[in-house]
Amino acid sequence: MTEPIVDAAPAIDFDLTSLPKVSLHDHLDGGLRPATIIELAEAVGHTLPSTDPVALGEWFRESADSGSLVRYLETFDHTVAVMQTKEGLIRVAKEFVEDLADDGVVYGEVRWAPEQHLQKGLSLDDVVEAVQEGLEAGVDAVTESGREIQVGQLITAMRHADRGQEIAELAVRHRNKGAVGFDIAGAEDGFLPSRFKDAFTYLAEHNFPATVHAGEAAGLESIQSALVDGRALRLGHGVRIAEDIMVEFDDEDDDAASDEDNIGLVTLGDLSSWIRDRGIALEICPSSNLQTGAIAGFGEGIESHPLDMLYQLGFNVTINTDNRLMSGVTLTDEFELLVETFDYDLDDLLELTLNAAEASFLPLEEKEALVEYINDAYDNLG
Repeated sequence: MTEPIVDAAPAIDFDLTSLPKVSLHDHLDGGLRPATIIELAEAVGHTLPSTDPVALGEWFRESADSGSLVRYLETFDHTVAVMQTKEGLIRVAKEFVEDLADDGVVYGEVRWAPEQHLQKGLSLDDVVEAVQEGLEAGVDAVTESGREIQVGQLITAMRHADRGQEIAELAVRHRNKGAVGFDIAGAEDGFLPSRFKDAFTYLAEHNFPATVHAGEAAGLESIQSALVDGRALRLGHGVRIAEDIMVEFDDEDDDAASDEDNIGLVTLGDLSSWIRDRGIALEICPSSNLQTGAIAGFGEGIESHPLDMLYQLGFNVTINTDNRLMSGVTLTDEFELLVETFDYDLDDLLELTLNAAEASFLPLEEKEALVEYINDAYDNLG
């Protein structure tokens, strides 16, 4: 991981939106604007829980804030329903890019599952081309406003379905037309990456990178399979790798001392050591992890999230939103959460952002340019 170039972090007394950000784990169907959902739903005849944008946004957030990944995923029934036409996909993708830019994102990888958008007769290639058209329109709109952003598609297969090979071939087919990587998503528990072993082999044979959802709803076995069967270069969430870390506390310290003060020894298991030592990026989504119960084994509140421990131990931690609509967050919000919860300063936010830039699926030259851009922006804050 690259060390930040600023020597001393200025006080964080300004709007964090202005900081350049990198978004690696952001679902297209989890980031729609409520008003857009209402308009598109009316056009296709889909019934929503509410036709008021404010109330609908609140419904999504309340439904997602249940502590259950299964219920969290049910909210996508409504967003996916309005993303079945070329026009709908183009609009959603364009607005998605505009919203990323408004959040200060300068590079974003947008993940979505083409197989979920075929109900109105579009083909897999049709939907990928429609999303790409929308993403490019969004980039053009951002550029016209005097800002900069670059985006790519992470073509995703649903892990409970049996279209892994087909979707892998789709991703490779579009590798020079917007697709930058592959993923599997959906219900993790009970659906190991090994189900798609042949598809991941195909991707490796075609030198196409993969990030794999693992370590969210399932634990170490899922993470191991993501690395072995999925050849994952990054882990989607990956937060439950903390289950492979033993923390011993010094019982002799004063009872009133905090657990942080009492930590005596931290021991990494073989799997966690492998991930840390090789810099395999963790796409951590703090608010989403709390909502879905991914961190329930570590405590009840966001302060119990193991991301700080992982970060302090040298893991390649990146910060992401997961689903902006369902969690009701932006990447700026997540940065503010880290500042408030773990007392992170600009040095920390810069390192986390550089981690994401270097873990991106950009070509080396573009990655280096992105890192330089971010460093310069932070350096100019001083």
